[in-house]
Amino acid sequence: MPAKKKSAPPTDIFELIGRSKNIEEASAAMQAMAHPLRLKILCLIGNQEVSVLEIVDAVGTTQSNISQHLGVLRDHGLLAARKEANKVFYRIPDPRILRMIALTREIFCSDN
Repeated sequence: MPAKKKSAPPTDIFELIGRSKNIEEASAAMQAMAHPLRLKILCLIGNQEVSVLEIVDAVGTTQSNISQHLGVLRDHGLLAARKEANKVFYRIPDPRILRMIALTREIFCSDN
């Protein structure tokens, strides 16, 4: 079976408007990321798998507060969880979200 060709990003605004499902998906992801603590969590996780305890230690707030924010991110599909014994590990499963986080870090967190 031949590999699917990756479609080029739309250059015409009318073509972009026709992709309302993509726009809604992007909007929902950005809304979930919009809280500073959730954005910090996503930046911390990046392309690795991190335990809740590691997130709590790095972010510096309560486990209850972190768990609430992790729940929002998980409910929006931005995080996936894996349980091992009594620990829960989180990762970002969607490569598009990883790219968004990388671009956000590049744009807003660089020294330039």
